[in-house]
Order: sequence, then structure tokens, then C-alpha cells
Amino acid sequence: MLTLATDIEALARFGRALADPIRCRILLKLQEAPGYPSDFADALGISRTRLSNHLACLRDCGLVVAVPDGRRTRYELADPRLGHALGDLRSAVLAVENDKTCVDAETEGCC
Repeated sequence: MLTLATDIEALARFGRALADPIRCRILLKLQEAPGYPSDFADALGISRTRLSNHLACLRDCGLVVAVPDGRRTRYELADPRLGHALGDLRSAVLAVENDKTCVDAETEGCC
């Protein structure tokens, strides 16, 4: 049972990261393996500027880290347990009901 503000804040950071489909895709890529921004931008079909903004959000949330690698910067999950958490969360949500869509809480109200 969550009672500490830090627990709630940690889950809110994770939720913020997962609230955007591009950030979800980045996290799933990082779950597979660390990588470089240029490779992610190409794989996801987005501009490097847009990717950079999403990576900054994920860094600010404490979910990814930037690791200097010569002249490049490699990104990876901040902790291997995040990869397990992503897999567990995805499996649990799909196991409950995989045909549901969540409406936008600000425009339609939430289920």
C-alpha cells in the first residue's frame, strides 16, 4: 500500500513517461538494448529535435541515463528493473482486457 509521498511521486514520474506514445516507444527500445539518439530517431521515424525533447523528459523523470561514449552519447534505462517493470506492466494490462482504449481524461472524462 502506497503511503509515502515519495512512492506516489515515483509512480507519477513513471506514469508521466508512459503518458506519451513516443516515450513509450523509446522505453521499449531501451528495454531491448541501450542505444544512440540518431538510431532511435531513425527507428521511430521522428526528428532528432523531437527525440531529444522526449529523452530529456525521460532523464528528468529519472528513468533513463545518458552515458558518454567517445564523441557520442548512449542512452540506457537508469536501472535494469525498469525493463522488467515495463514487461510486467504490459503483460498485466494486456491480460486484463486488451481491447480497451483509454479516453483522454481532459476532453472526455476517464473510465
